[in-house]
Amino acid sequence: MAKKQIRSIKKQTTERKVTSGRVYVTATFNNTLVTLTDASGNTLAWGTSGAAGFKGARKATPFAAISAMEKVIQKAKEFGMSSCEVYIKGPGPGRDATIKALRSAGVNITMIADVTPIPHNGPRAKKRRRV
Repeated sequence: MAKKQIRSIKKQTTERKVTSGRVYVTATFNNTLVTLTDASGNTLAWGTSGAAGFKGARKATPFAAISAMEKVIQKAKEFGMSSCEVYIKGPGPGRDATIKALRSAGVNITMIADVTPIPHNGPRAKKRRRV
């Protein structure tokens, strides 16, 4: 039997320089998701409270959100990012904590937008109770 040759396919990675980009924060009651994109919306890096090493109820804390944001900021510094726009979605505890982590890291925040979806009328109400 002949041995199979294993070829390793290496991806070519080009050094990308992104000076400004966008940070999308989705803060739910159970987790905080952070996505870093360039100006056109292509994802560069992402992080969550769960990926930062937290489990269960500890994922839903502001400290876990800060840890997730710090990992994303570290990747942003590798791309050379100095300023960003922040889009926040959701009612979770990681909303304010992520912005504080961005400011303390020295990233210039040009805009903060709340893009939480709000229903105009909501679902149909339950029928009236008859006694």
